[in-house]
Amino acid sequence: MNSYPRSRRIGDQIQKDLSDLIRREVKDPRVGMVTVTAVEVSADYSHAKVYVSSLQGQQSLQRTLEALQEGAGFLRRQLGRRMTLRSMPQLHFLEDQTLDRAVALSSLIDEAVASDAQHNQS
Repeated sequence: MNSYPRSRRIGDQIQKDLSDLIRREVKDPRVGMVTVTAVEVSADYSHAKVYVSSLQGQQSLQRTLEALQEGAGFLRRQLGRRMTLRSMPQLHFLEDQTLDRAVALSSLIDEAVASDAQHNQS
């Protein structure tokens, strides 16, 4: 995330409003249980990366991302009605890989600890 306080506040507001819009307004059956985990707004406020995650599996998440990207114009218009920005950023939906990375890192740490314990016993 960038260090500009205004873009961070805008990202936080977009995240909050998008979460609500997706839950209440999006009727596409491809959009399942999805969580908007973060929004990064570019320094010029023209683009916003919207990170989403789902507990329904990778295949479901890919369908959800496709549906959200197809509905980005609708979501952008709805956000424009809720927020008072001169121009609403283009929305780009991406998979949030934070949880996957955390699980992989945790696994590596567990392996290192087990290996270290085995090495100390020898």
